[in-house]
Amino acid sequence: MFQIEFENQEKVVGIDLGTTNSLVAWMNLTKPEVIVGEDGDKLVPSVVSIASDGQIIVGNAARQELIDHPERSIYSVKRLMGRGVEDVQEELKLFPFRIAAGSESVIRVVLGEKTFTPPEVSALILRQLRKNAEEALGATVSKCVITVPAYFNDAQRQATRDAGRIAGLEVLRLVNEPTAAALAYGLDKRKEGIIAVYDLGGGTFDISILKLQDGIFEVLATNGDTHLGGDDIDNRLLRIALEDVKSEWGEDLSASGEAVQTLRRDVIRAKEALSFAPVVTIEFDWHGKAYRREITRELFESLITDIVDRTLGPCRDCMRDAGVTPEQIDEVVLVGGSTRIPMVRSAVEVLFRAKPHTELNPDEVVALGAAVQAGILSGTVENQLLLDVTPLSLGIEMYGGVVSKIIHRNSTIPASAGETFTTGVDGQTNVLIHVVQGERELAKDNRSLARFDLKGIDPMPAGYARVEVRFLIDANGILNVTARDARTGKEQSVDVKPSYGLTDEQVEAMIEASIDHAEDDYNAAQVAGARVDADAILAATDKAKRTDAWVELSDEERQKITDAMNRLQLAYHSDDHHLIQAQIDVLNEVTHALAENMMNTAVRGALKGTHV
Repeated sequence: MFQIEFENQEKVVGIDLGTTNSLVAWMNLTKPEVIVGEDGDKLVPSVVSIASDGQIIVGNAARQELIDHPERSIYSVKRLMGRGVEDVQEELKLFPFRIAAGSESVIRVVLGEKTFTPPEVSALILRQLRKNAEEALGATVSKCVITVPAYFNDAQRQATRDAGRIAGLEVLRLVNEPTAAALAYGLDKRKEGIIAVYDLGGGTFDISILKLQDGIFEVLATNGDTHLGGDDIDNRLLRIALEDVKSEWGEDLSASGEAVQTLRRDVIRAKEALSFAPVVTIEFDWHGKAYRREITRELFESLITDIVDRTLGPCRDCMRDAGVTPEQIDEVVLVGGSTRIPMVRSAVEVLFRAKPHTELNPDEVVALGAAVQAGILSGTVENQLLLDVTPLSLGIEMYGGVVSKIIHRNSTIPASAGETFTTGVDGQTNVLIHVVQGERELAKDNRSLARFDLKGIDPMPAGYARVEVRFLIDANGILNVTARDARTGKEQSVDVKPSYGLTDEQVEAMIEASIDHAEDDYNAAQVAGARVDADAILAATDKAKRTDAWVELSDEERQKITDAMNRLQLAYHSDDHHLIQAQIDVLNEVTHALAENMMNTAVRGALKGTHV
């Protein structure tokens, strides 16, 4: 009875929605495990492409499409989450995709004939992860924990939650990636200690200082840079390679999306190899021409010194905010694929004066920690508690444009705080509440989150009215602001929707669209899968026809195979996956003799000249 209930209960998974790769993991009784996808790979590249027939492709297959058809592909979408067009001008110079005309508060990326917002693209990745989890676990997955960089602001966090909703997932918690990493390493087994988590991923850099005491993780401070990551190293090597090619060939390939993405793949391979080899060669072949560039680890390190150094400043600031020195830090954890670079590991060890943990795969550690957090929320894991912090201060604009901070950065969440303000003009009957996020003193220098009016205040001389403003941040870091006139009791409340987030109506419309087209999407996926199978058997049969095994068949057998191939090719272009599969089965049946002949031929070849 209890076993059946356990097997059938809905699973809660942990998701690392990464810039370069994404993963999904779950808590398997005693330990977290990353779930393997249908292609046998744990990592799902965070790449989405639109095929010529309109089919949506995600993951490894999309990464290949990125090379062949970069104009219909998007990667590193995490860099665009919760941000406006003005925020991403530098990134757009390096990306092959283009922004739709009229994109203002919400970015819309053009892929083929369609446009998508960053949350919609992320939702497609989340759906693939959900599908992988449901197939592997044999259970429905509708609830999850998603990790985000600790330095993600309110808009970026809200965009991540929107992506989960569009994908049909209830996001139980957004967890800071460094916090998840500490859980994955089981550092909660310590009685107490100070832990530094250094996270250098594809698109973002985070540093967090955590305090562990009596099973409770408390984030003392966070810092980082949402414009810094492994992508910056890739782009630097790519620019150098493009300049080399232009110099050697007299040809500028930067305008060719396919050439740039092919070269990008080759420089990334070289970069990854340099983590293990002292010297590697970038090998790029394009339209009959070959580019070769040898790079030593010494040269590579000289090229990226400034990028690595840019991570150390936030580390020092974070320690200062946390009130700790390097000598007081007990454990250092490395997260993110870029921490495999020996120079990065060395810099971290020198700064913190402690050898960092490298036992776990840095690509998987965040997903594993998310699974532990999912286990905590679902009741699978007991006696653990996480206390995250808000990465930036939250406040309101005062008269004169100055900011009054109500919840300060690095405050433990959930958090609640309030202050009482007054009017600045005689007879004032309403107050504009302007909510901002940031550390600057003037509102214009901080990020505007929301504006709303508290109306109906009794007209009184300036300075007499009492307006109570209260901020409440929930466990996901989402902000609610309430303003109340203490005299009349009139109140206005708002769940802060960030400037670059999606409205409820937009999110609901996307969810409804996914439901409305669910059957069509399913059928399209089935047809696409059948065509892949058809391509494989047609190619294998065509290859077999050029061997001696084909000659050994009777005329009747050869004719049956030819007829079956023709019927499959006719069915191939239909939209009926049942018809395609039926013709595949027929071709499988009539090629048995051909397969046997090929096997016999192979055995004879293997035994030739052998005496038993």
